[in-house]
Amino acid sequence: MVKVKAIIFDLDNTLIDFTKMKKEATEAAIEAMIDAGLKIEKKKALRMINRLYEKYGIEYQKVFDKLLWKIVGKVDKKILAAGVVAYRKVKEGYVEPYPNVIPTLIELIRRGYKLGIISDAPAFQAWSRLAGMKLMHFFDFVIAFEETKKRKPNQLPFKLAVKKLKLKPNEIMMVGDDPRRDIAGAKKIGMVTVLAKYGQIFKARVKPDFEINDISELLKILD
Repeated sequence: MVKVKAIIFDLDNTLIDFTKMKKEATEAAIEAMIDAGLKIEKKKALRMINRLYEKYGIEYQKVFDKLLWKIVGKVDKKILAAGVVAYRKVKEGYVEPYPNVIPTLIELIRRGYKLGIISDAPAFQAWSRLAGMKLMHFFDFVIAFEETKKRKPNQLPFKLAVKKLKLKPNEIMMVGDDPRRDIAGAKKIGMVTVLAKYGQIFKARVKPDFEINDISELLKILD
């Protein structure tokens, strides 16, 4: 086996429990909007907003505006402000890495590995999450959506990582929670793949080279 020299991570649900944060922040926003005067049951509003996330993407920044248009036919600034403030409070208070992320990254750097991130999130959101988790300085680069205008499993983000690292694909390990995007995309160009099962939501038939239930298990694989 060729020696791995660099490790690329997905961000959401690999380094941070993004799904749980998103769920709790969205629920807080809906409750605040109802308290501010939005006439709708919480469960119904949550179903509507989840459909909007499915349609426009989980990173869509105007989701509460769209929700208000659907419910009241306009964007009520008072209700919108209540929702946005509640959402941000939960989000900012929740940005923490999974257990063992920081000691694992420290050990990887000590061993001499180059580290990077490929995320489908916009660059500012990706860097904001890293800053919130105090992880900014661990990574040599972040490849966000703006750089290639393509989302995983498209090969362009992975090829850009290869170019930045100046390594062969089989000298790079990709760690991610989504078999359809992280694992499939990396395997297409020949990277070593690791599925972060602790953050996995979506199932797929794509088989990774390795699976881990805790990020610290990467150290054993690399040994």
